[in-house]
Amino acid sequence: MMRRFWPTPLTVSNQEKLRMLVGTALGILFVGVLSRYLGKGIDPWLVAPIGASAVLVFGVPSSPLAQPWAVVGGNTLSALIGTAIALVLPDNLAMAAALAVALAIAVMLWARCLHPPGGAAALLVVLAHKPSFDIVLFPFLLNSVLLVVAGLVYNNLTARPYPHHSKTDRDDAHANNRFTQSDLNAALEHYQQIIDVDPADLAQLLQYAESAAYQRTLGDLRCEEVMSRSPHAVEFGSSLSEAWGLMRRHHIKALPVVDRARRVVGIITMADFLKHAQIDDYMSLSERIKHVWKPSGLSHGDKPEVVGQVMTRRVRVASAQSYLAELLPLFSQTGHHHLPVIDSENRLIGILTQTDVVSALAKAVRHV
Repeated sequence: MMRRFWPTPLTVSNQEKLRMLVGTALGILFVGVLSRYLGKGIDPWLVAPIGASAVLVFGVPSSPLAQPWAVVGGNTLSALIGTAIALVLPDNLAMAAALAVALAIAVMLWARCLHPPGGAAALLVVLAHKPSFDIVLFPFLLNSVLLVVAGLVYNNLTARPYPHHSKTDRDDAHANNRFTQSDLNAALEHYQQIIDVDPADLAQLLQYAESAAYQRTLGDLRCEEVMSRSPHAVEFGSSLSEAWGLMRRHHIKALPVVDRARRVVGIITMADFLKHAQIDDYMSLSERIKHVWKPSGLSHGDKPEVVGQVMTRRVRVASAQSYLAELLPLFSQTGHHHLPVIDSENRLIGILTQTDVVSALAKAVRHV
């Protein structure tokens, strides 16, 4: 039970910690100097909640709570609410403080700019001796805008995109994953709580966790240890009948296409044959495929005669030294069934199939 009160370790590098510290110091200095200059003697020219905002802007710039609208809108609207409550209840500070913070949260939720320092902004205004709507614009609005400007410059210069945008913002970016952005949104709605992480970042985090799980299960198993060696292959100029015969005799569904140096230039699969088998509707499927690979006997014609005319030219290959864990997503998410394996000289030395991958996974699971 007591472990719940113990802080969890931060998985942050020393370089990132230094980046946060320097950014916060420079940001507050920037806000303070400009606010004091623009305020021309108005006091206060810098408010305490800006320090808390700086922790978010420079410490966790990817957080939804640290985005520009959250900082500016959260602090400004909260200061406005706090001022209004203080003017309505000037003689009951405790009640005014409670209402100001609660209403500030409600307004921030409504305006989609939830920002924790906003609660402090509302409370600070209530506790001020002379509440006035003037402080909403200065210093709260000005301080917040200047802090966001500092965050925009510093975070982007230090490779932390701000405002934050994930690499997987769009739904179609999740096409290679086992779940989509819509799935994540549905899960978050079911959770019914505010989670301080962008859904796209959550998807990326889950993908990294999945890769780590594969790596833990498969260890240092490399492609060359599980691939099928001495694979059957054809050349660019091989006849379609030869390729079809190899596939039928050896019960395989794909053949790497190589040049004379055994370098992979493409791959021909069952799908490639089917793609060119759109003949007359009265023909059966076997007759259509036979029509594709059977030589026409003509010296000129539109009918493909050799492998190079129907093969898939853009083919994904794997190095023999690649970790199997790194290749699993190609089979589980992108629909690959066969992966030619090459050596250090880019020559074909094997082929990795779904059967090879499943066998390796089964062995790894048995030894866990």
